[in-house]
Amino acid sequence: MEPLVVIVSNRGPFSFEPVADGSFSVQRGTGGLVTALGALAEKHDVLWVAAAMSRGDFQWAKAHAGRPETVEGVRLLLTRPNKKAYDGYYNVIANPLMWFIQHQMWDTPRSPSITRETWAAWEKGYLAVNRMFAEAIAATLKAETRPVIILPQDYHLYMLPDYLRRLIGDRAQIQPFVHIPWPGPDAWRVLPGQIRTAILSSLLQSDRVGFQTEKDAFNFVQTCRFYLRDAHSRGTRDTVYYGERVIKSIAYPISIDTQKLAVLSEEPQTHLLKSQLYNFVSDRKLILRVDRIEPSKNILRGLEAYRTLLDEHPEHRGKVQMMALLVPSRMEVDEYQDYLRDIMSEAGMINAHFSTPYWEPVRIVVGDNYERALAAMQLYDVLLVNPLTDGMNLVAKEGAVVNQRDGVLVLSEYAGAFFELGEHALAVSPFDIYGTANAIHQGLTMPPGEKRQRAEALRRIVEKADIRRWFYDQVDDAVQALNSQDRKVSTPSTP
Repeated sequence: MEPLVVIVSNRGPFSFEPVADGSFSVQRGTGGLVTALGALAEKHDVLWVAAAMSRGDFQWAKAHAGRPETVEGVRLLLTRPNKKAYDGYYNVIANPLMWFIQHQMWDTPRSPSITRETWAAWEKGYLAVNRMFAEAIAATLKAETRPVIILPQDYHLYMLPDYLRRLIGDRAQIQPFVHIPWPGPDAWRVLPGQIRTAILSSLLQSDRVGFQTEKDAFNFVQTCRFYLRDAHSRGTRDTVYYGERVIKSIAYPISIDTQKLAVLSEEPQTHLLKSQLYNFVSDRKLILRVDRIEPSKNILRGLEAYRTLLDEHPEHRGKVQMMALLVPSRMEVDEYQDYLRDIMSEAGMINAHFSTPYWEPVRIVVGDNYERALAAMQLYDVLLVNPLTDGMNLVAKEGAVVNQRDGVLVLSEYAGAFFELGEHALAVSPFDIYGTANAIHQGLTMPPGEKRQRAEALRRIVEKADIRRWFYDQVDDAVQALNSQDRKVSTPSTP
């Protein structure tokens, strides 16, 4: 019997706006998960459960009275969280507390401080919203007779496995996927023991937990062993034994939609932007970075490395162009505003020191324009990806697929993508400004044959495992587990 696959995420694949005739206009999301869902739906029956975000989303959800509805071929169920509860769940616990812990970005002598408000956000926000998701899923599955696979997505829903087990027992395979890094045990000391224990023990109500890299999966096992008295690994790197449960910790590296990327790269708008960028760069070599404006992306040290390159290798002056395409992120947070201010200051100092009447060394472009990013990625000679930590960093994979100059990837050893692409990139420590400058120099002066060999190897790796493969692998593992359970049930015991 074919299983029902339930995807659970904070944000859904569609947004809705009411129109005059009482119906709703639909805006489809552009993320890779939405595309992968379409491919997955070709093989399985899929239900997507998410939270209503906008007023239009709430109206759509109310109109369908908490029942799933098919939208553009996708069965969708939107929950309607209380506004105050959602604020605590999302804006206090998930972002920034959990996100900063998992990226190890807290300045622990100063922050965070777990206050009465934090505890209220945990109890009345994070727990309440996770419970609401579980109750909505359980109600929908009440009449379901097929096997069920539930795939919660990311750090917003860490308590969901616990609530689901309480409501539906062991009738479903529960398999969360964590999109951001999972650090080692020491990072988790920031959380009060009660909250930390609740999160870890909830995730251990899953059948398996998915991560971006084997390092993240191993760190999860170690964290559970360190903080939970009854959690053991029994000498393994990828399994937690917790009471009667056996939980696998598995790496499923996320990827990109290579087919859609190829189509977008040929769009007229992309071609127009590419020609404009080509005229701007002229005959210089392009050093490119494409990032959200987040401290974890390490943009500031990247600029400092570029300054070091121009100091140490004056032969590049006037012959290279650095371009940083930066997407605003969490600009309401003071730390992010300060970080952007520091970036612009450093870029201004580089330009003030090195520019000539005919050459501006650094160009910073702030805005969210994916076609412009694709156009620039086709033209780079060096792509700089030097995060302090990253779940994956899909820019490294996008650049490898669309670049047309056999561009060289300079890649931080702490990017999730390093575990797949590192062999064919130039590896750097994100803290090593001098080493990063030397890696950029090596990329700029690399022989054409070696550049081509590295670029082709990177492209093959990404194209072999795109976003569809990522989803298929997770579901296939769950289906195998279900089939194994069926065989155990159907096999008569030996007298």
